[in-house]
Amino acid sequence: MEDERLYPFNTIEPKWQKFWREQRLFNIDTKNTANKYYCLMMFPYPSAALHVGHGRNYIIGDVVARYKMMRGFNVLAPMGFDSFGLPAENAAIKGGIHPKTSTLNNISTMKRQLNQWGVEYDWDREVISCLPEYYKWTQWIFVKLYEKGLAYKKKAFVNWCPSCKTVLANEQVVNGACERCSTEVSQKELEQWFFKITAYADRLLADLGKLTEWPERVKTMQANWIGKSEGVEIDFKIDGMDRTLKCFTTRVDTIYGATFIALAPEHPLVNTLIKGCKDEAGVLKAIQKMRNESKIERSQAEIAKEGVFTGRYVINPVNNKKVPIWIANYILMDYGTGAIMAVPAHDQRDFDFAKQYKLPIEVVIDNPKESLNAGTMKEAYTEEGVMVNSAQFDGLTSQVAMKKIADYFEEKEFGKKTTQYKLRDWLISRQRYWGAPIPMIYCEKCGVMTVPAEDLPVLLPESVEFRPTGESPLKFVKDFVNTKCPKCKGPAARETDTMDTFVDSSWYFLRYITPKMNDKPFDTDLVNKWLPVDQYIGGIEHAILHLLYSRFITKFLCDIGMVGFDEPFKNLFTQGMIIKDGAKMSKSKGNVVSPDALIRDFGADTVRLYTLFIGPPEKDAEWSDRGAEGSYRFLGRVWRLVEKRPAAKGRAASGAKISKEAEDLKRKVHQTIKKVTEDLDGGFHFNTAISAIMELVNETTDAMNAEAATPGDGAGVLAEAIESIVILLSPFVPHIAEEMWQSLGKENSIFKCKWPSYDKAAIVENVLTIPVQVNGRLRSKVEVPSDISEDKLKELVLADPKVNTWISGKAIKKFIVIPKKLVNLVVQ
Repeated sequence: MEDERLYPFNTIEPKWQKFWREQRLFNIDTKNTANKYYCLMMFPYPSAALHVGHGRNYIIGDVVARYKMMRGFNVLAPMGFDSFGLPAENAAIKGGIHPKTSTLNNISTMKRQLNQWGVEYDWDREVISCLPEYYKWTQWIFVKLYEKGLAYKKKAFVNWCPSCKTVLANEQVVNGACERCSTEVSQKELEQWFFKITAYADRLLADLGKLTEWPERVKTMQANWIGKSEGVEIDFKIDGMDRTLKCFTTRVDTIYGATFIALAPEHPLVNTLIKGCKDEAGVLKAIQKMRNESKIERSQAEIAKEGVFTGRYVINPVNNKKVPIWIANYILMDYGTGAIMAVPAHDQRDFDFAKQYKLPIEVVIDNPKESLNAGTMKEAYTEEGVMVNSAQFDGLTSQVAMKKIADYFEEKEFGKKTTQYKLRDWLISRQRYWGAPIPMIYCEKCGVMTVPAEDLPVLLPESVEFRPTGESPLKFVKDFVNTKCPKCKGPAARETDTMDTFVDSSWYFLRYITPKMNDKPFDTDLVNKWLPVDQYIGGIEHAILHLLYSRFITKFLCDIGMVGFDEPFKNLFTQGMIIKDGAKMSKSKGNVVSPDALIRDFGADTVRLYTLFIGPPEKDAEWSDRGAEGSYRFLGRVWRLVEKRPAAKGRAASGAKISKEAEDLKRKVHQTIKKVTEDLDGGFHFNTAISAIMELVNETTDAMNAEAATPGDGAGVLAEAIESIVILLSPFVPHIAEEMWQSLGKENSIFKCKWPSYDKAAIVENVLTIPVQVNGRLRSKVEVPSDISEDKLKELVLADPKVNTWISGKAIKKFIVIPKKLVNLVVQ
């Protein structure tokens, strides 16, 4: 291999990793809040070793922390492990060992890998969510939610993964399948624990406006998930029964066109409505089939519409018409009331269903441009229009009618205006072993109660058959289940479900401030000084689940006086994935790239540099081992540049008279400082920052070769350029930067030095190269002073021999000057 491949990373990197730990470079005292900067990376699931795709998150965070350190900030950069939950438990089952053993082994592996990457943290603040000293406070938060009426238990149809044998939140179902194992998800009715996140729906939506430093994409995803809709809740009387059926609609203007009612298969009235109907067994079978379809698939517009008639009718309150009640697969209990008034003429899904089952279609909003005919319509008309077949509201625009009909409904007490949300309460029960036990006790005499605070944590027993059976493994551990009632001291039973791991991760960022505190989850005064987190870094895949839940728990803790802020993260950066062969890295696809071999062959700095240079960090990028080799060769060039630098007494003095060549290099140095600083401050444009440093390395190498051939006055500028290169590279490639910094005669760590500032005067171009076009085509270039007047510029252009070749004998119609950029002559 070329000699540039021979820089000794294998000795340099362990040396500086040890130095940073011994010097406690990343360890801080949180009591010192002056110029604080809380830089946080989302903590990982310790379910397997890390690959290069995982590394992007941690490397980006490390760059930011080191850069901010050099800008004089007191940087808090902690790390921990989100170690409960399905990923860790499934990995343990696969490996045939206990989840605790598997998890702690994986944590050791991950810490070794993070250290090999040169990614440093304040490890004194490590939190591990599966350890009792942490989950004691997760349970405490559950108790506080219960005390405020925000944690409750009810029967509900839930997403059930038959492979993982547990309940999944809606957010954990992707395209109808379990996000963990890709098994098709079914619906199952179980008694489950929920957090009442819907009580915070308005605030979660409104406060997105506060998050000015969050990506718009993430805020839009959260707003859509919360899904606020304003409309009318209508009371339909069920014909032949002393009951009403509530339907929510955002289109009350179409009430006169309702030709059937559609209920979700999970609607609580379904069994009552079909009781005694013709072919009740067949109807139940059809309903169960619909329930087994995933909610995600059922919500998709293109799904084949399926339904069954209940044999029952409601009375439309505006015209007293009987309207049939159907069960339909495209109606979900997760929105509105789980029942809709179906208007086929003006809703495409209702139109498709009506066509499928030959139900009536009645136009009540006409197209003002072309009158509609229900018999010939090929699709629903969903635009605004003019009311028809709508009694006293005929002739009004649909927008005006919407308000008038809503008012009419309230006046006649047919219904009421209301607001609905797509957001549903957070289902936190899991029928699996590896999670924080839910701290509830059931006593036949005293009822349901929380575990007293002084008895927390409820410890997770270790001697358990943890393989999934569909029931909680804790049910079969008598020593765990059997307990005493805190009130009457009689026999009682513990709750055997465990908590969703997203509960653990909804507050961990607070614990880092005082991780060893025993009597409280955190020190409120210190937390209020350090949070909100200044910079949060993680994957876009957490845009809904983790971020929404963390916002909810933070708002709750604010409401009970535990924190003085209601949004946890000030700035959010979501990095894209690193993919291989066009797909996300995974063992099942066989496209995982381990960092271990790359670090062995090329060094951690190479892996870091390529990871950052591969593309804009917010976008997905394709990994290439050859690209990594290119980054290695670049570092070899920088290493040689520093090794072969000429002797110099010091940096070039500001304002000193130097040659044009030296002046050009000095300008490039300060232009690069400006560019890299702006790229790091203004959006994490690491790839373009590194590109700018590469350009400076090229120019510095050329200047050093020229200086060696013809010695002049450039040694001082070369010294400044080389020192600047090393400093600018240091957050990206810290090991080699520390070694080169030491070779430059510096004593302290490079991360103790001040980040360079650029000289505004030095970056000004004294001479400009101006392209000259004739009739829009480039014909010449002229070098001119940067402060040249327009008249003088015209004079020089017209005197240029190349320009004269193209304009000789022709009339100049226009002489266009774009100052300091371009000249264009229009001739005939």
